[in-house]
Amino acid sequence: MNINPLAGQLSPDSALVDVNQLIAAYYKQIPDAQVTAQRVAFGTSGHRGSSFRTSFNEHHVLAITQAICEYRQQQGISGPLFLGIDTHALSEPARISAIEVLAANGVNVMLSSGDEYTPTPAVSLAILMYNRGRHAATATATATAIAIASSIEQNTGLADGIVITPSHNPPDNGGFKYNAVNGGPADTATTDWIGKRANELMAANLKDVKRMPFERAIHAGTIHRYDFMNTYVSELEQIIDLAAIRQSGIRLGVDPLGGAGVHYWGRIAEKYQIDLTVVSDVVDPTFRFMPLDWDGKIRMDPSSPYAMRRLLDIQSDFDIAFACDTDHDRHGIVTPGAGLMTPDHYLAVAIDYLFQHRPDWGSKPGIGKTVVSSRMIEHVSKRLGRKLYDMPVGFKWFAPGLFDGSLGFGGEESAGASFVRMDGKAWTTDKDGIVAALLAGEIKAKTGRDPGQVYEQLTQEFGKPVSIRVEAPATPAQKKALSNLSPQQITSKLLAGDNITDILTTAPGNMTAIGGVKVITNNGWFAARPSGTEEIYKIYAESFKGEEHLHEIVAEAQGIVDVALSTIDGKRQQS
Repeated sequence: MNINPLAGQLSPDSALVDVNQLIAAYYKQIPDAQVTAQRVAFGTSGHRGSSFRTSFNEHHVLAITQAICEYRQQQGISGPLFLGIDTHALSEPARISAIEVLAANGVNVMLSSGDEYTPTPAVSLAILMYNRGRHAATATATATAIAIASSIEQNTGLADGIVITPSHNPPDNGGFKYNAVNGGPADTATTDWIGKRANELMAANLKDVKRMPFERAIHAGTIHRYDFMNTYVSELEQIIDLAAIRQSGIRLGVDPLGGAGVHYWGRIAEKYQIDLTVVSDVVDPTFRFMPLDWDGKIRMDPSSPYAMRRLLDIQSDFDIAFACDTDHDRHGIVTPGAGLMTPDHYLAVAIDYLFQHRPDWGSKPGIGKTVVSSRMIEHVSKRLGRKLYDMPVGFKWFAPGLFDGSLGFGGEESAGASFVRMDGKAWTTDKDGIVAALLAGEIKAKTGRDPGQVYEQLTQEFGKPVSIRVEAPATPAQKKALSNLSPQQITSKLLAGDNITDILTTAPGNMTAIGGVKVITNNGWFAARPSGTEEIYKIYAESFKGEEHLHEIVAEAQGIVDVALSTIDGKRQQS
């Protein structure tokens, strides 16, 4: 991975996105449904792209929204749709387009009070709270559901949601995600149906898309307001021991990275009287305040030491500091001693702590991790005596378990996690960077040690793994080739000098394809797979034998990927 010389520094003004041109392109450029790169394509969590590349434009949003309306009708989903957006420049134009279609289709829509930005977990929580106790369209509503439904004429159907966000992606990106009635990211069958239908609508020049002018749509009787922020903040004490944080007096710092939760943190500090400093509340769609990431791009990734430079520079000012990405579904944890924790390290700590400090969870809930997460989590899970579910990349695989209680915790290597309430009931079934961040404060308050110190203790017990994630550009054709790697293409019996014990193309937790390959030895492993959100591929690797061994694993993994890429490139040249 070649590190850009400007990584960790602020972008020159000349390189910032031109927001006016970006929004103009959203309306002017018309995608061609016959061009693969311009079609609707749901990755691990939603459709993402840029209006400059004709991969996220008005036609995409209109078509996806109409497809969602048709899917809701097909599935009998007649309750309200909770709609949230983040702070990316394309999110507001997309919100307008979506409202025009939703209103024309007669969908009851819950918009944020005061047009406040809405974190992904706040949408997930709203869906779950509304649907609590409902098992069918005619089910009796709970008191909470009735209170919400009273503003929409006692609608008794189940609710779902849309979150308009490209997550941590660069400022020129837009994203559109559908959350199902279980509150989590829609499963593959659902997104496949929605994506296929959206592409059909685009191919037909949107002739079957119902739409009304925004001026009429926003005042339609089906458009309502919902206080996402106060609802979310008021429920937090059901999942985090905020009283312990308050009583400990520990100093917390948060950088919202200009994201959707920017105003949530002040409300949390005020309501629960905790010592929490918001280091910046700036919102700017160019994200000019963000240090450049490893490749010289602006990326609101709280797991990147380059993007987190601002918070790392003041880490000694706080007992615990943290940040969340643009839609606040990812977290980054900073401690005075460890600095920015590797996501997997913090997941292991969180799991170790939660399953020993949540007595009301009982013995049933298991632990969910992705196949590219650290083996340290396997060791912790075994010691805890909890069943481990090793799943493909994508939080949608954890949503059913968090919903039905078979999982107490679900986390992925890209710093996304959620867990259940103190009483064992579902909190959110989508990633929640806010509670993951606040949990770091609870750990410090209750144990006297910060997560970095706890992780060091785990390494004394299980060994000290080293890991790396390597990223490089990849075309859609190259990504497809990588996703189809098979065990037969791995001809070596050894990896970095160790016998290969297993080659996986499906996840043991649900026997679903991982979209790549994982090669395992007793002392390390690597996995190669394409990104679901960007035109890059990723190699994940871990070793329990040290840095030199890790580099050997990565070098051999890259050789395997290079063979796959050369194969697809060779075929292209011959054609």
